[in-house]
Amino acid sequence: MNRTTSMIAIAAMLLATSCGGGGGSIPAPPTATPSPTPTPTPTTVFAVPAQRSLSVANIQQILAQGVAEAQARGVRATFAVTDRVGNVLAVFVMNGASLQVDVPRGPNGSTHDLQGVGNRPGLDNVPAAVAAAIAKAITGAYLSSGGNAFSTRTASMIVQEHFPPSAVARGLESGPLYGVQFSQLPCSDLSARFNGAGGASALIGPKRSPLGLSADPGGFPLYIDGVVVGGIGVFADGLYGFDPEIRDIDRDDEEAIAVAASAGFAAPDTIRAERITVDGTSLRYSDMGLADLLSNPAAAPSFATINGSLGALTSVNGYYDTTGGIRAGTAYGSEASGIRASTAAEFSNRDAFVLSNGGGANRYPIRAGTEGTAQSLSAPEVTALLEEAFKVMSAARAQIRQPLDSRAQVSISVVDTSGAVLGLVRSPDAPIFGIDVSLQKARTAMFFSSMIAAQQLLGNPDPDVSMFVGNARTFFANTNAFTGQNAFSNRAIGNISRPYFPDGELGRPPGPFSRTVQEFNPFSTGLQSALIEGNVLQHVLFVLGAGPDTPQQCTQNPNPALLANGIQIFPGSVPIYRGNTLVGAIGVSGDGIDQDDMISFLGTHNASVRVSGMNNAPPAIRSDQIVVPSVNVRLRWVGCPFAPFIGSNDQNVCQGK
Repeated sequence: MNRTTSMIAIAAMLLATSCGGGGGSIPAPPTATPSPTPTPTPTTVFAVPAQRSLSVANIQQILAQGVAEAQARGVRATFAVTDRVGNVLAVFVMNGASLQVDVPRGPNGSTHDLQGVGNRPGLDNVPAAVAAAIAKAITGAYLSSGGNAFSTRTASMIVQEHFPPSAVARGLESGPLYGVQFSQLPCSDLSARFNGAGGASALIGPKRSPLGLSADPGGFPLYIDGVVVGGIGVFADGLYGFDPEIRDIDRDDEEAIAVAASAGFAAPDTIRAERITVDGTSLRYSDMGLADLLSNPAAAPSFATINGSLGALTSVNGYYDTTGGIRAGTAYGSEASGIRASTAAEFSNRDAFVLSNGGGANRYPIRAGTEGTAQSLSAPEVTALLEEAFKVMSAARAQIRQPLDSRAQVSISVVDTSGAVLGLVRSPDAPIFGIDVSLQKARTAMFFSSMIAAQQLLGNPDPDVSMFVGNARTFFANTNAFTGQNAFSNRAIGNISRPYFPDGELGRPPGPFSRTVQEFNPFSTGLQSALIEGNVLQHVLFVLGAGPDTPQQCTQNPNPALLANGIQIFPGSVPIYRGNTLVGAIGVSGDGIDQDDMISFLGTHNASVRVSGMNNAPPAIRSDQIVVPSVNVRLRWVGCPFAPFIGSNDQNVCQGK
């Protein structure tokens, strides 16, 4: 695959010379060669996306095009359109559309966690099509950027037990973003909530998703002038599932309708998922294209002719109110969007973006640890952690961006041992999903490295959560596992959250935090999904008008603030220590799992060199010192890319640190 090089050019150096004399006389030759003006140090290396947004007329066109294709196929569908930061701009339900949502059971018929919702006693006939359509639209918007366009089909490919998912891929490791579907949760304390009353905070993002991220084909990002401006989600067949076989081409009505809806707003071909490889495998964007359509999007009737006759805009509790009609999208990067460029007072690097409250205030300014002890991270230490991680990111080569040699773009979060956010920054065009995920990762590494992880899980009232502690202690042959004896990175937690241990090796038992492979599907990963099952189900009932909303705090652990947006189980985080004492963690997400690992680990190392007194976990207690006795296999710590930096041949950059 040929890719061109993308770099930010430094302004050409100007040589200034002075001509003396006057009255036409010839100046004397200089006695010394003038020194050239020094090349200025670049203050930015990233291009900021142009501020583009969906207009009401754009959204009307998108809906009309999708409805025309649905009509041509004899399908009655539900549509959702969001902007880039997750504001729901319209929900349109066609007359006669089925509102039923069925979630697949596990391979052996299991109904753990969210499996079987819609077709199991007590959770049958769930009319949540609007929630499924919104989740698809948010997924398309959140996973994409100016350098990559991912769809819900792409998401399906990267969250299953083998990568790529196929009957012939059995024995390969799990998807690189295994578990990402349980992010952007409706209980997340980071994600903003719909504010129908308006005001400065009404449109700030990132907004939550009713069902997390979706792996059900039929969700795409939307672009204007090459800038991602939102997402479209289509739900029609009643099955909220995933694609377990990558070798075939699905004739998918939902995906075809979404293709038609996005005509004129489609992702540029050069950045679509099939242009991006992971471990030598090209990702999948869509099984349907313009040539598969039964209608001509350019000839679609106007929205005015279909609104009220073929369907209607529909309010959704917690997401959208038809009182205001179709809403225009918010331009990402503006104050109103809640994600904007930082000021010099907020962060030293002029490339950095922060989360804002819509009224000018940084939602997560840099601060000291909230524990109030002598061991707590100081504000200068947090500053060093974020600045050094940002530097590593800025020099790193991206994994999931086009063109080749683009710089990595991620979100970076630092937390203390209470789970409190001590600072959060990101690059200008990092995918939105990484904001919530970076915080999930930081809290996960902190939590499982703490002295109270087992205590908290054993104190959860759901026995389906507490049993995972016993599983782990048996697995490690250690009755004191998860009491602070070891430091756990997110990569290590991912190792033990897969349905095979070691990952992908057929015939092996599952990791202690995973379901068995006979019980696994993307709706039930194990401890991760068990922790938040109640929150999601409560929220779905709220969306349907049948109860109160879930608290803005995930899990039923005795101290839910420790994991207030759930846990994440793919790499990109390490705990932070002062000597042998845990003081927090750093989480990174956005541009490849090895890049995420490197930025968190190397950023912490460089910060410890710059500001003595804090450090990466001491090598003797890191998770890679743990040998699982039944298979004589070590857990991992971090995995850093070889030769990861643009303009540098440095290799093994994490070794020995």
